[in-house]
Amino acid sequence: MGVVDQFHGNLPNKPEEPGTASPSAATTAAAAAGDERLRGESWLKHLLSRPEFAALAGTVMVFIVFAVGAGDSGMFNLDGIMNWSQVAAYLGILSVGACLLMIAGEFDLSIGSMIGFAGMMVALPTMYFHWPIELSIVFAFVGSMALGALNGYLVMRTRLPSFIVTLAFLFILRGLTLALSVMFADRTIISGVGDVAAHSALAHTLFQGVAFHDFFRWLAHIGIVRLLDNGEPLVPGVPKVIVWWLALTALGAFTLAKTRFGNWIFAVGGDANAAKNVGVPVRRVKIRLFVLTAFCACLFAVLQVCDIGSAAADRGLQKEFEAIIAAVIGGSLLTGGYGSVVGAAFGALIFGVVQIGISYTNIDSDWFRVFLGIMLLFAVLFNHYVRSRVANSR
Repeated sequence: MGVVDQFHGNLPNKPEEPGTASPSAATTAAAAAGDERLRGESWLKHLLSRPEFAALAGTVMVFIVFAVGAGDSGMFNLDGIMNWSQVAAYLGILSVGACLLMIAGEFDLSIGSMIGFAGMMVALPTMYFHWPIELSIVFAFVGSMALGALNGYLVMRTRLPSFIVTLAFLFILRGLTLALSVMFADRTIISGVGDVAAHSALAHTLFQGVAFHDFFRWLAHIGIVRLLDNGEPLVPGVPKVIVWWLALTALGAFTLAKTRFGNWIFAVGGDANAAKNVGVPVRRVKIRLFVLTAFCACLFAVLQVCDIGSAAADRGLQKEFEAIIAAVIGGSLLTGGYGSVVGAAFGALIFGVVQIGISYTNIDSDWFRVFLGIMLLFAVLFNHYVRSRVANSR
């Protein structure tokens, strides 16, 4: 597949010469005249060629299954929706970075370990060195992104598979998290961070609690949301993690579809050598995406530490695989050059609905991993089929 094919039509428009019709105008005119050189495409074929179609279809199927099996259990009440949306949002934040990196043809298996390590970078300085929590949060983001840049630099410099390099960092960061927590705190769980965050305007505003509280209180007083005896709504607002997820997903989708950097991501994933030959800064693009995945992992950790109130050395266990699964379900190919941030968001939503939805049914929760594996296999087979059909039709 050539580099141009990976751009999904997002190449910058060339300036038009005076007196010439634009390509879109010429195409429209030719289509109106019934030009036999133009081949029509059915809406179904166009839909099937979209990377996020499988995830969208899977999401609809999952909602139908749980609407039938748990529709009267409260799963689709407002508080139930917030529960599974919050689980989806945490994974969705990771899947944005994982999806963009996979489209560029690379993997980051250190995401899960980075979550635990970043959480300790917030908790240890705050609780044992009495840093302001704002400074600890900045320290965590800078440290995590520097490690992400180191990951990317080593992959680019050594030309080793990113799978191997980041697998090494998976063990390094997990070991450092355990060792440092025991060395400084003599324990693997550090509590009390949430109380400190509650007294910080910055940490509380950005990372803790819920958003739109006043709006939900108003909804409760007019009878739309259930009002508790203490005068507070049953659902106090939208968890901050959901707001971050939606914002990151929108930003990632816009970047991928409408910017030059998005074109570069598709290009380096489709054929890095060809992309380099046409002037795409391959090394810079990939290193920036490794930094992005580290940022997403740190954001996950900061939101979790501020909301739950503690950091633990085992946080983020296997989250790297769940993020990759969400991206693959969302249409990303393991070979790179193809994918969708919106599709990855649907993949994370499937994850959240199934994980929480099982508890609303009589199904044993042990079946959750089985379902997740089946969805992954289905997504890989479907994506392979769609890409084969698209390639053969050209």
